Amino acid sequence: MTVRTSRLALAVALLLAAGADWPQFLGPTRNGSSPETGLLKTWPAKGPPVVWERAVGEGYSGPVVAGGRLVLFHRVGDEEVVECLDAATGKPHWKAATPTAYADSFGKGNGPRSTPLIAGGNVYTLGADGLLQCLSLADGKKLWRRELHKDYEVRKGFFGVATSPLVEGNLLVANVGGRGGAGIVAFDKDSGKEVWKATDHDASYASPVAATIDGVRQLLFFTREGVVSLDPATGAVRFSKRWRARIDASVNAATPVVVGDHVFVTASYRTGALLLRVKKDGAEEVWKGDDILSSHFATPVYHAGHLYGFDGRQETGTNLRCVDFKTGKVAWTKEGFPCGPMIVADGNLVILSEDGELVLVEATSAAYREKARAKVLGRPCRAQLALSDGRLYGHDGRKLMCWKLKE
Repeated sequence: MTVRTSRLALAVALLLAAGADWPQFLGPTRNGSSPETGLLKTWPAKGPPVVWERAVGEGYSGPVVAGGRLVLFHRVGDEEVVECLDAATGKPHWKAATPTAYADSFGKGNGPRSTPLIAGGNVYTLGADGLLQCLSLADGKKLWRRELHKDYEVRKGFFGVATSPLVEGNLLVANVGGRGGAGIVAFDKDSGKEVWKATDHDASYASPVAATIDGVRQLLFFTREGVVSLDPATGAVRFSKRWRARIDASVNAATPVVVGDHVFVTASYRTGALLLRVKKDGAEEVWKGDDILSSHFATPVYHAGHLYGFDGRQETGTNLRCVDFKTGKVAWTKEGFPCGPMIVADGNLVILSEDGELVLVEATSAAYREKARAKVLGRPCRAQLALSDGRLYGHDGRKLMCWKLKE
């Protein structure tokens, strides 16, 4: 089989499997929501059935799945490693490694934080030290690379690069935080060449989303400075809303949540939650407050008119909370619930707490209703979960696990 034929076969497989894929940060629609049904309604004390597991390196980068292939991005020794595995068995397809000297200034881990992206038969990764690269999903061949910190003179952040890039049309966009108007940069996804750049905003740890609102396509970023909407074609700013802490020792890390023509953002450090009603070239406040859902880093999920997320600072303790999306009224709070990655699927919240407990909670505004809980991994668990074809994937800094979630 020729390389061209191999890539064509892979592209067909990706198309056929698209309904079961989890190809990017926060899933197929980039909002932590899965369309899968027929999932387990509870599980035993030891957790859901384990399909396979394997040792991994450090990092908070989540796994992604497309066309029956799982891509893992982690740190092993002095290398950032991209590995492609069979999603059903964990058997390796290929591995690509790049040397790295990144060392976290606060001792919070030296592995990558950004989750890979699979699109159009390619894999895109963004390393902790700003190395953006594109590889072939078929064989791991390196197609192009950009050293963003060098190319754009990026100011040093607290914890390395954590934003996960987004593909929109022929563009790959990222919150770079560079000088000279390169706060946000769009690259040609096939060549890596710069197409446009916009804003002077420093990079945050949140990831961008795209949505059609008021009849126009919008790229929505939650940068270090706040919310900004851009025209994907040109990079022109549609609107910008400052939303950040007054102190410098702070981060914006939760990804915007888009529901219809509303955009929700949240941050800790006495910043709080903000709901905007967005129009073609502007936005107006619906509600805001620091006593509603002030999330440190985990992105809330939306289900049936309510937001579910973690309120509070990770270091001092968080609460799991349900909030009415339209009004900002708190429906219920489960105090002392450690934060961590969360998705919503088949009417339930699937949560991997930072302490390594896999918890199933009914997604209802009536009350906190826990349906299952199991200690499955070590601490800390901060990498986003992935759910594809009835299999759930999660990891700490030592082990990647695959559980069967289909009934």
